[in-house]
Amino acid sequence: MNIVVLVKQVPDTGAERTLSQADHALDREGAELVLDEINERTAEEALRLKETSDAHITVVSMGPDSALDAIRKVLAMGGDRGIHICDDRLRGADVLTTAKVLAAAVRTVADVDLVLAGDATTDGRASAVPAVVAELLGLPQVTHVRQLDVDAGRVRAERETESGQATLDAPLPALVSVTEKINEPRYPSFKGIMAAKKKPVDTVGLDDLFPDAGDAGFLVTRTRVVEAVLRPPRAAGIRITDEGSAGRSMAAYLIAQKLL
Repeated sequence: MNIVVLVKQVPDTGAERTLSQADHALDREGAELVLDEINERTAEEALRLKETSDAHITVVSMGPDSALDAIRKVLAMGGDRGIHICDDRLRGADVLTTAKVLAAAVRTVADVDLVLAGDATTDGRASAVPAVVAELLGLPQVTHVRQLDVDAGRVRAERETESGQATLDAPLPALVSVTEKINEPRYPSFKGIMAAKKKPVDTVGLDDLFPDAGDAGFLVTRTRVVEAVLRPPRAAGIRITDEGSAGRSMAAYLIAQKLL
């Protein structure tokens, strides 16, 4: 089985994050960058499948030079090889462009059986890239999965819904996106970290993935932020001291706010 795992390097959610003054996008150069937590779980699911089948795991990530660290971490966990999509022209890429580039990278992997991704990254929360990649590749998409089984050429998954849960079934090859409830990821061992340094990682750019497109044929982003302002501080609330008439005062306030 050939498994492709899509991962992304993101600013650490535990650290302070700021916006760039140049384009009002998230300032990645001044942030501490880490492998997105949902992608650790994505990689863990691929590794669990590898433990029960003869699977080969290819890790794919799009990003600047630093994104190689995210790939190496998954390789240290047990992945086999990596593809690093690195091109300055992809800075600020939107959902559609990101999906188009990732799909092109997946096509370079021979005989893919399963593509695994996280349902949403912590820096974007669009929750759309996996579905778009699946559409571009012509694969059945099984999204927002909390439990996954692969057997006899099919995937069977459980998805949590607002009213309960749904069971999804699809033939391979397929794309599956997982939620944070799918598993608990392992930590890379020292042996795995050392082995990851020798595992192959191919670095590709737009010209490699789209040799006939040219710059004019690639619209990286279709939106831009023209202004960003800080959220205003919270105004002080109204304190009601109970001197025997607190109930009436509270009711009068709620009526004035049209809440009663």
